[in-house]
Amino acid sequence: MLDHVFTDAISALRDAFESAFLERQPFEEHFQSDVLSGDLTWETSYGLPGEGEPPRVVAHITFAWPAWSQAAYRRWYVEDELEEQPAIEIEIVLRVQQLAAPVEPEQIYTVLPSHTPDIGTDRLERSGLTSETGHPDPDEPLDLTPEFAVEVTYEGLYELAEETVADGRSSLLDEHFGALGGWIAASLVKLGDLKFTFLPADD
Repeated sequence: MLDHVFTDAISALRDAFESAFLERQPFEEHFQSDVLSGDLTWETSYGLPGEGEPPRVVAHITFAWPAWSQAAYRRWYVEDELEEQPAIEIEIVLRVQQLAAPVEPEQIYTVLPSHTPDIGTDRLERSGLTSETGHPDPDEPLDLTPEFAVEVTYEGLYELAEETVADGRSSLLDEHFGALGGWIAASLVKLGDLKFTFLPADD
């Protein structure tokens, strides 16, 4: 793993998920670089343990390290002066899937607040709810049962403190992302406890 503050943040969130006993979804983790803009993106998905494949409730997390953050980080690295705080763009999608019937948005909003808890001096804002209906292919007559899903997205920036930028061994990332990981785990449990009717899992 590269010695970089962005990968330190990724490691801190992974540790938080492991401490919360969440299960990483196989083949759902990606680390990508945009060759045109220079942005780096890390994507991963975690679910509650023992739910089968795919899980009924799942969290999709995206960390983006934009080119302007890298420029600010490099300036500090070269000149030892932090003129602009680099930041990680964060998107969290909390998804309930394999539903046998559509759900009312109010049922979801009752357990998911408008903001996440504080992540350092920042927090993520709820940006809306999306309902989804999956219709089976009529040429596959063995199962014509529709499948429903709903997801809520949180978005925001996490600005890196100078202490974190200057010292990768700082405990701030562990503290801040530990709190975020705990909140994600608790939110998945709350969603899973709602009285929805689910289709059977594949596994």
